[in-house]
Amino acid sequence: MANFLRMLFGIALLPACWGMGRSLVDTLVRAADGAGGVSVEAVSLVFGMLVFVFSWMAISHPVRAYVLGHELTHALWGLLFGAIPSKVRVSADGGSVRLTKSNFLITLAPYFFPFYTFVVIVIALITSAFVKPLPALPVWTGLIGFTWAFHIVFTLDTLTERQPDVKLYGRIFSWTFIFVMNVALVLLWLAATTSVPFKDLGVIVLGRLTGAYWTALVAIWRGILWVCSLFVKGG
Repeated sequence: MANFLRMLFGIALLPACWGMGRSLVDTLVRAADGAGGVSVEAVSLVFGMLVFVFSWMAISHPVRAYVLGHELTHALWGLLFGAIPSKVRVSADGGSVRLTKSNFLITLAPYFFPFYTFVVIVIALITSAFVKPLPALPVWTGLIGFTWAFHIVFTLDTLTERQPDVKLYGRIFSWTFIFVMNVALVLLWLAATTSVPFKDLGVIVLGRLTGAYWTALVAIWRGILWVCSLFVKGG
């Protein structure tokens, strides 16, 4: 029964996937319009992402680094929910971490939470507390781009395989939830680093989500009326 309910919830998230995708496009357009030119930090962010993508294609994949980040993300989110992590195991074939309790956020966190990007941001914040302004800002944004691409590419790669985490909560629910959460984090990052205010971001997201669900409800209602008309004609 629980799996069936999660599948229904995953289906219910499909309009949210569309709405969040449209919100991302709208926000990128708004950010580009208000940028007044491309900043050095924006260039370094994209450059960092491209460096990882080319590294991925040119050299062997850093699987152990991904597995370590994956398991540490489980541990970190477990701590947030009061779980006690222990026995972290990492190898090229996979990894594991023992937690005293779990939930779907802890289980799926590695697929939407960029662990190494989080580490870079935390180090940057600690550095900025002692050195102001933060030195070599383009280098920091380049590292953020590199680690974020690391997260995106590895997430896409691992989701093509049979993942126990995804299987546990069902593919439909897991994939839709992971997509929505990843886009949400990107939108928050855009609001924090571009000319798009958080208030405007909220208006964009709310408008797109409302539109997506309204369209879905209208389509469902028309489908119900069409099916009913078939029964009436058949009667």
